[in-house]
Formats: sequence, structure tokens, C-alpha cells
Amino acid sequence: MKANLPKGIGGGPQNMQAMLKQAQKMQDDMEALQAELDEREYDISAGGGVVNVKINGKKEILAIDIEPEIVDPDDVETLSDILVAAVNEAIKRVEETNSSEMQKVTGSLGMPGLF
Repeated sequence: MKANLPKGIGGGPQNMQAMLKQAQKMQDDMEALQAELDEREYDISAGGGVVNVKINGKKEILAIDIEPEIVDPDDVETLSDILVAAVNEAIKRVEETNSSEMQKVTGSLGMPGLF
């Protein structure tokens, strides 16, 4: 049995073609945005500014700058903790920015595993 749907609802080759065209445009937009996001650089500071991390959108650490006053040979643990906090914050910032920007392209579409 074939359902009788009003014209323009339920498909047909033209609707399917339009949907595919829209999906292709979204994919192209997402790829262009991802390339742009990969090139962005972020500067993150931790420990009140004594450690600065530069990271790109690919989550690659580009530089870590450490103020001399935080370097204490008797307290390497504090420096280590600040470095970990700075790197984690840098990665978090990249992920949040990428997710937010990508959502602008995809709208409310759920795309798990995209990143």
C-alpha cells in the first residue's frame, strides 16, 4: 500500500537532491571552519601569570614561558602543578572554542565523535 502524502512532503528525487546538496554544503562549511580553527593560536596563563602556554587549534603546544621567580629548585612540584594546570586549561579552551564554532555551522544537529 502506498501512502498519499501532500505534494512536497515525503521525498521524491528533487527533495532528496536538495537534502544532499544541503548536507554537502554543511560538510564543506565544516571542513573550512575546521581548517581555520586548526590555525588559531591561544595564549593561556596560569599561576597568576607566571606560566604562559601558547597552543594552536590542533592542540599542539607551541611554547611555554616560565617567569624566573617561579623556578625554585627546592619546590619543583609547584612548578609542575602550574604547568599541568596551564596545559589542561589551554586544551580545554581549544575544545570549547572548536565546539562552539562548529555548533554555529551544524545548528542543533547532534554530531557525536566529530572532534
